[in-house]
Amino acid sequence: MIALAELYHRYLTGLVLALVVEKGEDRAADALFGLFRRQHLEKFLPGLEKLGLTGLPDAVACAQYHYLSNHVGGVSVVFVPETDRKAWVRYVPPRWIFDGTALAAIPTRVARAMLHGWHGHNGVSLGNPRLGFVCTGQTMDGNPGLEGYYVEEDRELAPHERVRFRFGESCPPTDPAALPTLDADSWPSERLAKAARNYSIDYLHNLIPVLVEQLGPLDASSILYRTGRRIGMQYSAAITPGLGDRPAQVLAVLLGAHGDRVEIVPEGTVARDGEVVVQGSWRLMRGLETECVPEMFDGWRGLWEGVLAVFDPATRVDVIDRLDLGDDAFRWRIAPRRGPGLF
Repeated sequence: MIALAELYHRYLTGLVLALVVEKGEDRAADALFGLFRRQHLEKFLPGLEKLGLTGLPDAVACAQYHYLSNHVGGVSVVFVPETDRKAWVRYVPPRWIFDGTALAAIPTRVARAMLHGWHGHNGVSLGNPRLGFVCTGQTMDGNPGLEGYYVEEDRELAPHERVRFRFGESCPPTDPAALPTLDADSWPSERLAKAARNYSIDYLHNLIPVLVEQLGPLDASSILYRTGRRIGMQYSAAITPGLGDRPAQVLAVLLGAHGDRVEIVPEGTVARDGEVVVQGSWRLMRGLETECVPEMFDGWRGLWEGVLAVFDPATRVDVIDRLDLGDDAFRWRIAPRRGPGLF
């Protein structure tokens, strides 16, 4: 699960960079807005329940939600409740989504789109039109973190006021000992490991349909495939140690780490000159069946082709059955490559 979470983390960052470079700042911002709005609508209210925050004042509950939910995903965030109607949250560098040196290539507008997509909609979801978010600094603008506060005003906020930017204020000092913690009995180590994996998976779960909607299936598939293949190759050596000695084993472990039903058909029973990895479900797209188009899988498969291309350059990867096209499973044939070229 750790290897899968790491790979999806890098894939997400790579896709954001590819959007900025290939599609421009405005398209990249639209995609980040769409991603975080989908994440918000899917995760926010259920997350308040899971984390036991529903009885708190709205501003405090929102800030504490960001602290706890990101903590589960391995993201460094602090939380300071100033009053019942004003609570700070600060995302401390290194910024998780803009991983490593990628931070230097992220335009301010793209980073702001995340806030409009999620933070600005909290009051709407809670039915509190007086609740908004004030951003007081962003990392890509030279501030030591993304910080700001949820505040409940004395009046209803207009839509354009739900996220405001007010530089000059700063987050109060943080007392690490006062930060809330997850109940160890409710959140054992196994649940935390799954939550960290799901944290990375869920970003791709929501970004893929956003890209298809905004770019069209063919263009989305292209950027998903090309970026995935590059990221898979770039991080193959980092994530594959210990996953197996054969390409089929590596692929089976990574696909199975999603929680999907995966098995390897032994050599010679289906593919005369290789092995077949049978994937009986697609956890990544669970719940999105009505939105699925073939181009989603066409793009996503590039990630795994990239991983295996470096793990064993003599390997060829073919998909001989497609669950998304009506077959009973995805069947990945892993066999020696023939002829010139990678595939």
